[in-house]
Amino acid sequence: MGERLKGKVAVVTGAGRGIGRGIALLMAGEGAKVVVNDAGVAPDGTGADTSVAAAVVEEIRKSGGTAVANHDNVASLKNAEHIIKTAVDSFGRIDILVNNAGILRDRMIFNMSEEEWDAVIGVHLKGNFACTKFASILMRQQKYGRIVCMSSTSGLYGNPGQANYGAAKDGIAGLVRTVARDLGRYGVTINAVAPSAETRLTATISDKSRELQQKAGIVSAVATERKYARPPEAIAPLVAWLCTDAASHVNGQLFYAAGGVYSLLNNPAPARTIQKQGRWTFDEIKELFPSTLGMDMTNPAPPAAPR
Repeated sequence: MGERLKGKVAVVTGAGRGIGRGIALLMAGEGAKVVVNDAGVAPDGTGADTSVAAAVVEEIRKSGGTAVANHDNVASLKNAEHIIKTAVDSFGRIDILVNNAGILRDRMIFNMSEEEWDAVIGVHLKGNFACTKFASILMRQQKYGRIVCMSSTSGLYGNPGQANYGAAKDGIAGLVRTVARDLGRYGVTINAVAPSAETRLTATISDKSRELQQKAGIVSAVATERKYARPPEAIAPLVAWLCTDAASHVNGQLFYAAGGVYSLLNNPAPARTIQKQGRWTFDEIKELFPSTLGMDMTNPAPPAAPR
């Protein structure tokens, strides 16, 4: 076991499988005491299984680490408060929060139900807010804390059939950039990682669906990522490092992680600009747009060819 997180108490949500499990195991291996949160739900958020979190806790303990399980669903303030309270009741404090829990309810926007929208927004965006809210109260008081949230290329760049998921994940990026300015002065950092990995969530997207999208000319944000091996455990080293004392200067940043590739992503910035004194007219925009703002612009989902 290492000691780079020795003495720290970490909460990792959605830690029963995949990316979250890898993060929990590495943090425990580096000396952190870990709350393994997982409701044990199916990829669409239904059902519950307490054995999922318990299995990771047992794995950590057999390796000489310290961990306890929590089975709350993150999508409510009451549950989120209890998740953070589990860390305090078990280990006396909280130093690290990794907001990783997630579900999928993929559907094209014209077919998506209110329940499908609310369920995904609830777990991802509200869950990040709720857990961060209660962790930040204590971290602010102790003048120390590390928070890492999971965003996604599906939100940052777009992915067909994932309006709910994409909206939540891009919302998380905005949450992180804003909360960094709320908490930085108190010695608390918050960053986001957009991971790409082969997990049971990505497995729900069938090859047939990808093939149909490709034939229709629809550009997926994650299409090229499938060329490389992307084990879920590959995300953990970056997340764990962001939670160390050495990363105290890294705040409000967004990273991409997939297999052996880590990238720092730029904040949104203008790609092209036109400007003049006063207001633009409709006719001026009509004339200038193709050769300025719209130059080399492509449609990610071009209209189907007439039959």
